[in-house]
Amino acid sequence: MLELYDQIQEAVAVIRGVWNQTPHAGIILGTGLGGLVEQIEVQATLEYEAIPHFPISTAISHRGRLVCGLLEGLPILAMEGRVHQYEGVSLKQITLPVRVMKALGAQLLLVSQAVGGMNPYYQGGDVMVIDDHINLMGDNPLVGVNDDRLGPRFPDMSAPYDRQLVAKGLEIARQQNFVAHQGVMVAVTGPNLETRAEYRFLRTIGADVVGMSTVPEVIVAAHCGLRTFGVSAITDMCLPDTLQPADIEDILATAARAEPKLRALVCGILAHEAQTLCHGKQA
Repeated sequence: MLELYDQIQEAVAVIRGVWNQTPHAGIILGTGLGGLVEQIEVQATLEYEAIPHFPISTAISHRGRLVCGLLEGLPILAMEGRVHQYEGVSLKQITLPVRVMKALGAQLLLVSQAVGGMNPYYQGGDVMVIDDHINLMGDNPLVGVNDDRLGPRFPDMSAPYDRQLVAKGLEIARQQNFVAHQGVMVAVTGPNLETRAEYRFLRTIGADVVGMSTVPEVIVAAHCGLRTFGVSAITDMCLPDTLQPADIEDILATAARAEPKLRALVCGILAHEAQTLCHGKQA
């Protein structure tokens, strides 16, 4: 079994074999943001099966393809679908693509996902810029012997979501006249949704939304030094006193309604990055 570092290098070599640019950002296209691929100036694609050690997605609506190209004038890598802990894959393997993005030269991670809303001021179809998170997945991708080539033994998590980008995301929403909340996401293992008692507990400990992904990737991004911007599509409301049975088709339809807002935020953040880089070069 190869060490994680060597797995990363093998994956990097295959990607560089079809695309030789240095990405500025890596994007994880969660449920509700898959259509963003239509806006990418695609230069190369790779099925996950073709990339050594990449986990293979089995979740509904997750395509399982790496897209390389330009978005808002910046070179990017976009994961068209992700793998979840409930699919039986270790968090180390789930988060390997984030480390590959870093090894290829990325400076920024943009991540999205569908969530259930527990804050009564939210509603289905809204989006939330993630300000912080709570890990209740029962595991951590950093458990085990630390490889100092990949990051420090005890990474700081005081601001895993870049504060300047959080503020910029909220500004973009105001400029484009749609609601974007700022809040805390709690990650659980899944795949079942939560009971009424669990929703009450999660809300009590400070979470605004609940999901089954993103936190492992953000932990690894902090470990390897990537700035991170995260956004959630609220696809169903999880209010214990009025809880209704989950309808996956309705959840996916609500995620589709949120897609224009997700696209606006991701593209707006990248446009801001491009502008900042341009000003830096002129200075």
